[in-house]
Amino acid sequence: MSTHDLYTIPAELSTWNVEMAGASRFTWEYDDGRDRMLALYQKGKDKQWDSAKRIDWDLEVDPYNVLGIPDQTIAIYGTPLWERMDDKTRQDVRLHGAAWQFSQFLHGEQGAMICSAKIVESVPDLDSKFYAATQTMDEARHAETYARFLQEKVGLAYPINEHLKALLDSTLSDSRWDMPYLGMQVLIEGLALAAFGVMRDITTKPLPKQILAYVMQDEARHVAFGRMALRDYYGDLSETERREREDFVIEGCYLMRDRLRGRETWENLGLSKAEVEEAMVATDQSDYLKLFRSLLFSRIVPCVKDIGLWSPRLQQAYADMGVLEMAGQSLDALMKQDEDIADKIDEARFAEEEAERHAEVADTITLGGS
Repeated sequence: MSTHDLYTIPAELSTWNVEMAGASRFTWEYDDGRDRMLALYQKGKDKQWDSAKRIDWDLEVDPYNVLGIPDQTIAIYGTPLWERMDDKTRQDVRLHGAAWQFSQFLHGEQGAMICSAKIVESVPDLDSKFYAATQTMDEARHAETYARFLQEKVGLAYPINEHLKALLDSTLSDSRWDMPYLGMQVLIEGLALAAFGVMRDITTKPLPKQILAYVMQDEARHVAFGRMALRDYYGDLSETERREREDFVIEGCYLMRDRLRGRETWENLGLSKAEVEEAMVATDQSDYLKLFRSLLFSRIVPCVKDIGLWSPRLQQAYADMGVLEMAGQSLDALMKQDEDIADKIDEARFAEEEAERHAEVADTITLGGS
């Protein structure tokens, strides 16, 4: 089945062409490079995995309850609009909400794959090229995983959200080599990591929990890569250059915040124009989504501060968004947590499989003895 058969809204084109600018940079310096970057590269090689083997695709998923979370997490829950809906419409709300969210994850992962490939091409340092090459493979695996999840388990997909598309466009079309880092590693990956983390921690369903945990284990390294590269480079920027990048961060954060409203899901559910507007108001006022938005910046804000983009103007923008307090988050602690959770899921799965094998052997011995 073609993915286009799953789209609720026709995708504009089978491909989206972004005109890229900038130079492809070769380096003839083949020394060892920076120890911390090479250590990250080694970890990137060691942690490669096969989604067809590591993930238990035999686990069933209810498309009308993908994450197994309470309806209170739905933006319109408890509103007059929600109360007017029958059970079938509420089922559709759950299905379309999950399909939209995982579709944006999928499109973001393809964007990350293309951005990391561009980093390989444009970054001047060989150690950064090495690591970005492992990240390109990671992102391909993530896109493969989310595509399979949508196709086989959800059965519905959405085209790329206009706000995510706009940020990818500005990231990829910029000629400066550091912009794919800033747009992808810091903003898009940072927000995705936080979104994955919220869903990983609240889902009661084993398959999406596995997928989110394993993807996050990779993504934590990617954000660390962006921090290392940009912290070294941004210390030498002029005031004008730093201001240009702060403008990009502010605009990108507003785009990321606005994409969470998911207007297209409400429009696609057959609601009237008035009902769509009612849903958008509920989305903006939802206590759950206010908390969710705040948590989504738990990776971006401390990372932006860490790489040296922390003027009073940028801090004021984060204060206006209500996320400035996220600057105190420890990225290293969050990254370690992401690593540990994925490892614990593996340990629990392998222990269960080992126990099942022992039980099968014991049953076979018993049968043979009788």
